Amino acid sequence: MRGFLLPALLLLLASCGRSGAPTPTFDPVEATIAGAHAAMRSGTLTSRDLVQAYLDRIEAYDDTLNAILVVNPRALDEADRLDSLFRATGQLLPLHGIPVLVKDNYDTFDLPTTAGSAALAGLVPPDDAFQVRRLREAGAIVLAKTNMAEWAFSPFVTESSIGGTTRNPYDLTRVPAGSSGGTAAAVAASLGMVGLGTDTGNSIRGPSGHNALVGIRSTMGLTSRDGIVPLYLRNDIGGPMTRTVEDAARVLDVIAGYDPADPVTARSQGLMPASYRDFLDPTGLDGARIGVFRHYLRPDSTHPEILALTERAIADLAALGAEIVDPFDVPGLQLSDDIWCETFAHDAAAYFASRGADFPYRTLADVYATGKFAPYIDGLLRWASEYEGAPCPDLFSHPPNIRFRETLVAAMDAAGVDAVLYPTWSWPAREIGDMGSPSGDNSQYLSPQSGLPAIQVPTGFTEAGLPVGMTLVGRLFSEPDLIRFAYAYEQATLRRQPPSGFGPLR
Repeated sequence: MRGFLLPALLLLLASCGRSGAPTPTFDPVEATIAGAHAAMRSGTLTSRDLVQAYLDRIEAYDDTLNAILVVNPRALDEADRLDSLFRATGQLLPLHGIPVLVKDNYDTFDLPTTAGSAALAGLVPPDDAFQVRRLREAGAIVLAKTNMAEWAFSPFVTESSIGGTTRNPYDLTRVPAGSSGGTAAAVAASLGMVGLGTDTGNSIRGPSGHNALVGIRSTMGLTSRDGIVPLYLRNDIGGPMTRTVEDAARVLDVIAGYDPADPVTARSQGLMPASYRDFLDPTGLDGARIGVFRHYLRPDSTHPEILALTERAIADLAALGAEIVDPFDVPGLQLSDDIWCETFAHDAAAYFASRGADFPYRTLADVYATGKFAPYIDGLLRWASEYEGAPCPDLFSHPPNIRFRETLVAAMDAAGVDAVLYPTWSWPAREIGDMGSPSGDNSQYLSPQSGLPAIQVPTGFTEAGLPVGMTLVGRLFSEPDLIRFAYAYEQATLRRQPPSGFGPLR
């Protein structure tokens, strides 16, 4: 623990001199933003200490996980600047000194952004993505960029031509899901405090489910997509992946809000609370009505352990005061691939143009021509690069998406439910290399095709130690309710446990 031992020793000696009893050093494993800030205020932790502790963990453990693509070489300098600011003002910014892991499809002005593609190796954007800029303004430190499924193509694996394959910290033979699996695996193993992922159909909630994390896919229009490499922009959302609901709320407080560069965020104006932390209520399930979407919870298509753990979660919700509507049916809802629209080639070309005149590619066809991509995406990348159809309108303008959202919300209104529940995955994480067994991905429709928000929260583990989670879907801009429900459940059950093999450094 090279850079961490000396500061820790000095703190220990100083504490012994004051009281005769040593003060424990700060443990970054499973640490929270509130815990870190309390230690900073008490004088037992600095931003430099915290950053160094996570850098040491990356060095010790990432060869095992392969979750980190590049470490920010200026992270310690930024920590020193924030420590000086705290000494001068006595005030902590909302995310003061908090090391954040950022998926490699977010623009960062000081680090390459490649979307996992070797074709983009070493290419640094001219500025930060809106969400990254907001994080830095709030005092967060971009600690590292994380591996992802190349071009965010896969919800099942996190594999890229620039970073290889990321493993699941709960079982190194298993996938962490995709495409935000690098962020998920690293946050789960405490290689950083919190992380950012992106979600087109699954990729915040799915990896969070396979790594016992909290993940929020917010309402379309609550968070800006500016500076995020798109997959299908009309479905893309960026958001927090954390070990606790409170930390997810703290990150959402910072990244949410109107951005003129992303006009859809105008919908958020007047619909955001002063702080999402105001809804961290341990009694928040009292009187809530939760609908159980049995379409994703059937004995013939759900792993028996996941079925049992989800039934236990439903019973826990009821015991905490929720009224359970079971089953919750949505007459006329069509869960069909016909509602998806191919926009990647169009959206990628627009993003490439945003990277400036020196960016070496104008189209996906230019990227495909380099041959620099992982073999498993060859067919997808070729097909996307040749697609010539017109892009679909956004979720609020395209008639099939409007009908889908209105059908779902009408059923929620008729049943009087505040949120819809289902297991995030119906099957545990696959083994690496296994693309034939059931995946159980339940995330592709209810939230991504409606624009409605969703939160994933851990519900337990299989007998083999693989994480299981549930998703709650709410109405437009109902993040306060979802946070309230998830927090009450989390605090009463404490289902998350850290992965073994990634404990404190000695």
